[in-house]
Amino acid sequence: MSEEGRFTIHLEQQEGYQLNVRFDWKRAADLLTDEPPPLGETNGPNASRLLAAAAANCLSASLLYCLSKDDPRDNSLRAEATCTLVRNEQKRLRIGGLDVKLVIDEELAGSKRLDRCKRLFEDFCVVSASIREGIPIAVSVEDEAGQVLHTSD
Repeated sequence: MSEEGRFTIHLEQQEGYQLNVRFDWKRAADLLTDEPPPLGETNGPNASRLLAAAAANCLSASLLYCLSKDDPRDNSLRAEATCTLVRNEQKRLRIGGLDVKLVIDEELAGSKRLDRCKRLFEDFCVVSASIREGIPIAVSVEDEAGQVLHTSD
């Protein structure tokens, strides 16, 4: 698969399990993430919640674009994402599934584009389509001098 684009975000541990996320867009505000107790203090969303939000956001934007093109009306869509956490054979917590519900107003529901969009919008959502197919992740750990201490298999 060819690489169509690339971006880098930066995370820096603040205290405990709180990480500040700095995005590559200058106008995008930083985001504080945290873990729930007993590790963290729930001062921000954790990675599982961000994944659920990312999938719901992407699906929402894709459906809005398909139905409205460049000028979606304000407050015409709501979304809800439910993440199910399960334990694998090694008793480690994993995301077992995501349920995303999109609620559109009457005007969008009556759109002449709705039948076509119902067949297309999920395929154009970068995040949910990628999750469904599985995303390869390469991991490395380095010390501050740049020496590689670990790479994933």
